[in-house]
Amino acid sequence: METQGYPVTLTPAEEGGFVVSFPDVPEALTQGENREDALARAVDALETALEMYVEEGREIPKPSKARRGQVTVRAPMLAQMKLAVYNAMREQKVRKTELARRMGWHLMQVDRLLDLRHSTRVNDIEAALGSLNRAFSINVDELEDRRMRA
Repeated sequence: METQGYPVTLTPAEEGGFVVSFPDVPEALTQGENREDALARAVDALETALEMYVEEGREIPKPSKARRGQVTVRAPMLAQMKLAVYNAMREQKVRKTELARRMGWHLMQVDRLLDLRHSTRVNDIEAALGSLNRAFSINVDELEDRRMRA
């Protein structure tokens, strides 16, 4: 599961504001009127791009190490948990139909489980991970102060 954020590049836009790009996830692009707005929109852009990776059955890029002073952005926690299920399925070559069989679910339930924007109960994600011989742990990390970074 992603534990560190994805490094972002903030580029001043000609018309004002900032363009946000992700070196590790080139499909995630957005912009905002100011730095804070751009970083807030970056979360949605990242989640949208990662959702596309899941829909296309592609490998989820691992976040690279941020350079000193570089801001990072994380996918929402629920999305990170769902990505952990997706990654475990890919590693073990378990298809959605097999996960549904193991869990006694309908295929549609597995589709919702892997939908990063669907509000899934944490205990369902935990059960899916358990059926893949995985468990999740929680880390609480100190966030960087984005206001102090250029």
